[in-house]
Amino acid sequence: MPLLRSATPADIPAMLQIEQSANSHPWSEGTFNTCFSERYFNAVLLNDDDTIIGFYIGEKVAVEASLFNIGVSPKFQGLGYGQQLLQHFIAQAQDLGALDCWLEVRQSNANAIKLYEKCGFIQTGLRPSYYPTATGREDAILMALPLG
Repeated sequence: MPLLRSATPADIPAMLQIEQSANSHPWSEGTFNTCFSERYFNAVLLNDDDTIIGFYIGEKVAVEASLFNIGVSPKFQGLGYGQQLLQHFIAQAQDLGALDCWLEVRQSNANAIKLYEKCGFIQTGLRPSYYPTATGREDAILMALPLG
């Protein structure tokens, strides 16, 4: 059974490897490095052999929590680990006193949208031409989950 624990900067290489294998336009190492200050709450998911197979990056400012990034190694996708990470993010946001959770997702990412909706997120808006693609840009769907 995979185990969740808080992420540390030492986990960045493994998180970056998952990010690069799972995304067409991955975050840079520099971006990961900026996500380990006081306002962030991050976690990694460990396989039975202590290999990192998933992660999330969350931020809490005032009473809002934002999911900035979530990823599962392609080898382990479709096994419920994304939902386990998302539910942990929501629980951590509640523990930190957040009243709402926010995220944005590529309009073309139907699997992620389905997961977010399954966990109670609702679409609240759209950011036109937000994400880069191989042929141009695509919209971001904004989603929220009220916690209060």
